[in-house]
Amino acid sequence: MIHGVSLEQARHALAAATQPFTEVFRRGTFSAELYAPRGQDFQTPHLKDEVYLVISGSGTYFCEGERRPFGPGDLLFAAAGQEHHFENFSDDFAVWVIFYGPDGGEKPGLRVVLGEQHQETT
Repeated sequence: MIHGVSLEQARHALAAATQPFTEVFRRGTFSAELYAPRGQDFQTPHLKDEVYLVISGSGTYFCEGERRPFGPGDLLFAAAGQEHHFENFSDDFAVWVIFYGPDGGEKPGLRVVLGEQHQETT
């Protein structure tokens, strides 16, 4: 049974891919990818909720009309169906992408960020 994937293994798989991403792990509704676009990010909204964990690089993350700077180690989120992409990112930009949950995403509810509660709407 394989319980993990190294960054080196994922980078090797990405080098062989024809897209700027490659799926490296899947179990049930959970899927993990390595994503490393170059020049411009052409993402469209996804069917599942997703989390980005920045491996390297920096830039600006756009999600639902808001922009925020990002760098290595940052965690970013996009709910299913939300417009989002990366802008002005460095040449070494790479992220782990985690997709999870049902198509359409989790039901909107309470979002807790650094201990602060935020009510989500549809």
